[in-house]
Amino acid sequence: MEYIYAAMLLHNAGKEITEENVKAVISAAGIEADDSRVKALVAALDGVDIDDAISKAAAAPVVAAAAPAAPAGVAEVAEEVEEEEKEDEEGAMAGLGALFG
Repeated sequence: MEYIYAAMLLHNAGKEITEENVKAVISAAGIEADDSRVKALVAALDGVDIDDAISKAAAAPVVAAAAPAAPAGVAEVAEEVEEEEKEDEEGAMAGLGALFG
């Protein structure tokens, strides 16, 4: 996660996201940088519009919140399933009690 944070910090500061810069940020945080992870991050971000990606990620929760509510009856079915699971669990516990006495 710290590698992503390093890239975001560099982007926010207007710096180029290069292996050297990412390693510098990671090292400044007191973490030993893993060369393969740094290379993978820089390669994955090559050609990515970070501002666009951030704006799309920020809009995702709004879309999920605007989704329609569950159909009527789903809550009742969920409660029934929960009750059945509870009964099954109680039955299993009673059976265990018979084993020990």
